[in-house]
Amino acid sequence: MALLTVVFVTGLIVATGLVTTCAFSTSLEQFRHAVADFDRRLGDIAPYLAVAGLFFVAKQATNGLSLRISRALGWDITDSLYELEGLFVADLQAAVPEPLIGFFSAMYMFGFPYLLVVPLVLYFVHASSRHLKGLLVAYVLNYAVGAVLYTLFIAYGPRNRVPRHVSGLMYDVYPETQTLTAAVSSNTDVFPSLHTSLAVVVALFAWRTRKTYPLWTYVSTITAAAVALSTMVLGIHWLTDVVAGLVLGTWSVVVATRVVETFEGESDAPSPLEDGEESVASELGD
Repeated sequence: MALLTVVFVTGLIVATGLVTTCAFSTSLEQFRHAVADFDRRLGDIAPYLAVAGLFFVAKQATNGLSLRISRALGWDITDSLYELEGLFVADLQAAVPEPLIGFFSAMYMFGFPYLLVVPLVLYFVHASSRHLKGLLVAYVLNYAVGAVLYTLFIAYGPRNRVPRHVSGLMYDVYPETQTLTAAVSSNTDVFPSLHTSLAVVVALFAWRTRKTYPLWTYVSTITAAAVALSTMVLGIHWLTDVVAGLVLGTWSVVVATRVVETFEGESDAPSPLEDGEESVASELGD
């Protein structure tokens, strides 16, 4: 029951954020055009949706196998992470005022899924489907690399490695949230931080469409930064995990852009009249 309650609350908050963001970032004309063109647009992105869907089904089905392989390999890098950065996370926790713990908990639990869902809708109603295609590819790349690294390396977060110095603040304040996080990931899924990498992906793609969706660009960038910071403030990830997430997120945007260019050519390239500037991913990849 606790899990269903958390899922319901999370879904309600994310849906509210989605509707609000779309209301301030898009126009009724955009949505009318998207609805009228729904079948063609859906058919255009269908191969990317199919690949993403099959990947996530396969990933979910092999979670148990991945965990067994990881335990059999036994490559625990937790002590190496601790030796590398020491009590950085503990010092960060100590520097954050207690009233902000609720804010960072909300960013981790609700801000993250909000970031993942909103661009799917914004880019579906966008004039070019290339942004949505690239985003889907980047999502798959993030989870694919994350799955491999989580299988190869066992790593426990700061709250588990140095509990005398680092507290699991979100779980202390909102213990019911642990049921949801435990349902979707293992406590050894630490290196890299996929919360960080996926937040980076969303922020970079938002900057690609900054002329069309200026409000979303700033909202997503601020939220992404808060999500990345929350992973450390709450004692879930090491600084090293966050840095690795930044690298993974940037890399996946560059590669996703190249993949879409390879399969789509220039036929679906965003018009300069739509966004006015080259994508951040293209600039990074040059």
